[in-house]
Amino acid sequence: MLDLRRRDFIALLGGGMAAWPIAARAQGSMPTVGFLRSTTAVGSEALVGAFRHGLNEAGFVEGQNVAVVYRWADDRADQVLEMAAELVRREVSVIVANGIAVPAIKAASATVPIVFTTGFDPVRAGLVAGLNRPGGNATGIVFTQTDLAAKQLGLVHELAPKAAIIAVLGDANQPELEIELREIEAAGRAINRQILVAKVASEHELNPAFAAAVQQGASALMVRGGPFFLSRRRQLVALAARHALPAGYILRDFVEAGGLMSYGPSIADAYRRVGIYVGRILKGAKPADLPVEMATKFDLVINLATAKAMDFEIPPTLLARADEVIE
Repeated sequence: MLDLRRRDFIALLGGGMAAWPIAARAQGSMPTVGFLRSTTAVGSEALVGAFRHGLNEAGFVEGQNVAVVYRWADDRADQVLEMAAELVRREVSVIVANGIAVPAIKAASATVPIVFTTGFDPVRAGLVAGLNRPGGNATGIVFTQTDLAAKQLGLVHELAPKAAIIAVLGDANQPELEIELREIEAAGRAINRQILVAKVASEHELNPAFAAAVQQGASALMVRGGPFFLSRRRQLVALAARHALPAGYILRDFVEAGGLMSYGPSIADAYRRVGIYVGRILKGAKPADLPVEMATKFDLVINLATAKAMDFEIPPTLLARADEVIE
């Protein structure tokens, strides 16, 4: 049933290249919202549903008083640029985007309103001037991982309690990585576990990093965040499976791609709040005046199908606390 729903979902989106039919017919008489993600349509059903729910809370119903044009770049940078430019040319009223796609939209227009979701510091990345007063044409929801690093390590320890050495894979390009690593190493000492840090800066470093971690005795893995890792999530998940490493990730996207477990901000809740912000902008609010909000809801997601494929038993106490179980 799940696969059927996914196929129907993608077909309804026109393979990621078209708006919902009812919305397309009505674009001349209602505002149009662009919805752009750098990822694939598969696995994004919950995000679209949450976004619509937020729109509804703000007084807008897709196909009745607002149209939405959906675009999915399938993790291709060239597609992100092309789709961002196309949405700007359509003169949409506002564009919803994940953080990776925002620079492309800003390059295409300095005026079209943008509401984003991002896991990295939007000020440091140049998306906004400040959190309370974003300035410019963008605002959104940010979910930082630094505060969660120690708890995420604790969950990996619960997942694989016999692992004496836990590898931590981080994107060397992420400015927040060093702060996270300090938190993780301190948490590791508290539970008497050795933390093996592996920093990578490019795709060709991933295979050697996994091989070295296993060679040095790691038997569990934490994968940190960032746009690079999100775009390579399928490769990361495949490498963890190949090396039989039970792994914890920070976003549900990884578990949807076959990862074992994730704990982090609820991206669905972030998209609901994005929908509310879009509604406020459609009613006349300016992104410059809408403060960037921090994520407040966090989800533990476990992929039982992956556990069965690995012949790995999820501890019952951990499974009982999961907010979502993918079977």
